[in-house]
Amino acid sequence: MKTLKYFSTVIILIISFYACGSSSIKNKTTVKEAPVVIKNDSLEYEITIIDIGFTTYLNTIARPPGFHSQFYLENKNRLYVSVWNSRVNNPINFNTNIYENIIDYNQNVNYGYDVNYKLFNYFEFAQRKYRMTLR
Repeated sequence: MKTLKYFSTVIILIISFYACGSSSIKNKTTVKEAPVVIKNDSLEYEITIIDIGFTTYLNTIARPPGFHSQFYLENKNRLYVSVWNSRVNNPINFNTNIYENIIDYNQNVNYGYDVNYKLFNYFEFAQRKYRMTLR
């Protein structure tokens, strides 16, 4: 009798896992995500973020604009840019597919809130997506 209960429980679990599993039908429609361009014409610079998923992250997961002060964002960006650039310069130890370009971030330039907000959130997005920490 115990064997029958055990066997029944196992069968029910297997059926439950199978029923809850993902479908083999794939959604063939793909939405092409436009790159995020951050630019300031008065300072003559431009940052283009082409990492897939960043726009979605910015619109759904990132804290809303105004949540952090510009001072906070600038300080975090200084730290993140420093670590990022050191990893770009060390391709033997770090993935060159992630750390491709050096970021020229001058701490003496006031880039404005929008640029600092988007750059900060890109670093936060990259840490989640690539499971890394910039510290």
